[in-house]
Amino acid sequence: MSQVKYTLTEAQMPASWYNLQADLPTPAPPVLHPATGQPVGPNDLAPLFPMALIQQEVSQERYIAIPEEIQDIYRLWRPSPLYRARRLEKVLDTPAKIYYKWEGVSPAGSHKPNTAVAQAYYNKQEGINRISTETGAGQWGSALAFAGSLFDIEVVVYMVKVSYHHKPYRRVMMETYGARVVASPSTETQAGRDILARDPDSPGSLGIAISEAVEVAIKDERTKYSLGSVLNHVMLHQTVIGQEAMAQMEQAGDYPDIVIGCTGGGSNFAGLAFPFIGEKLRGGRDVAVIAVEPTACPTLTRGPYAYDFGDTAHLTPLVKMYTLGSTFVPPPIHAGGLRYHGMAPLVSHVVNLGLVKPRAEPQLACLAAGIQFARAEGIIPAPEANHAIKAAIDEALRCKEEGTSKTILFNLSGHGHFDLQAYLSYMEGNLQDMQYSTEALQQSLASLPVVAE
Repeated sequence: MSQVKYTLTEAQMPASWYNLQADLPTPAPPVLHPATGQPVGPNDLAPLFPMALIQQEVSQERYIAIPEEIQDIYRLWRPSPLYRARRLEKVLDTPAKIYYKWEGVSPAGSHKPNTAVAQAYYNKQEGINRISTETGAGQWGSALAFAGSLFDIEVVVYMVKVSYHHKPYRRVMMETYGARVVASPSTETQAGRDILARDPDSPGSLGIAISEAVEVAIKDERTKYSLGSVLNHVMLHQTVIGQEAMAQMEQAGDYPDIVIGCTGGGSNFAGLAFPFIGEKLRGGRDVAVIAVEPTACPTLTRGPYAYDFGDTAHLTPLVKMYTLGSTFVPPPIHAGGLRYHGMAPLVSHVVNLGLVKPRAEPQLACLAAGIQFARAEGIIPAPEANHAIKAAIDEALRCKEEGTSKTILFNLSGHGHFDLQAYLSYMEGNLQDMQYSTEALQQSLASLPVVAE
């Protein structure tokens, strides 16, 4: 049984990004200034972001045109293919139909360049030549390094220390594109030095790395900050994924009953799911949407929906999101891109509205699912994407048990070519399911900021 591939022409690539905020039944809670408790304005965000991105962050327009220069770069790898996983269906002996959107075809090997290119473009338009950022597993840092090389922008990446050591080739990839990569927490910033003073052996976290990157941008007017997930404008840029998938599903004469994405900060999940959620909200077909996170960092499934800082040093505004507390440091799982204490405000909002169902999966089961997928479909997935694969397989097996046929679509957000140590450790029996500290979580949640709503 052969694999089936659905492709679009360059002329069919989306010319606009889709903004879910235009279709929400209730608006997402505002971002607040931590000192005043009042909604932030453009001037509050100007030290960090170019004004064009700030305007996209707060926009309520349904569609925002993609500049031609960005479209031209997108054409290096977009439209990305959609596959029907017939071989996996056969292995599972399921009546379900399984499709996956394959984002690993980008130069950086993941979905991240969809927003990295856009952010680099808008920074360059405003005369910015230096960007600081953080990265977990390295996919985002690789993408921004790639985008920086295209626009002649200096990129400084604070890479979570455990991933810095687990994934050295990601660091080499970033440096090949011209970025400077620093293991976080580092001695280069006050935020990093403070963490190291308390815990010299800290494995780091995305919250800590964000603090370092934000501090650099705040202290240097020549530098802006760039984030690869969480923020509204990042979710916006990623919606090329879902828009293409909708057109490709139409090619297939099909429509998903279930849409699945892994979730760390929310970008690849939102990129696939938001266009389908928007279609449902506008009176279109119903779809069940599943967000899958690691049990070692169960933000959506164990965290409260509350205002919190996006970083550990409390340099960012307050956003309402599902959170484990800004000081929570997740265990060092191999899915480094999912080790974030919070979740995108827009993803959190649609979960709170009941439009998305979250679930958490353990590391070992996800790697087993990734290996099963690789042996059937030929692609070795990133550890993060394995969470979506695990859920897709579970849903397909549920169809088998129930004797029902459903159409399942998931986002295969990147390849695992630089993550083979995770697979090696798993196959040698040297990997275990990581457990977070309940005491540390309780302490972190106890320090949530008090916000009058």
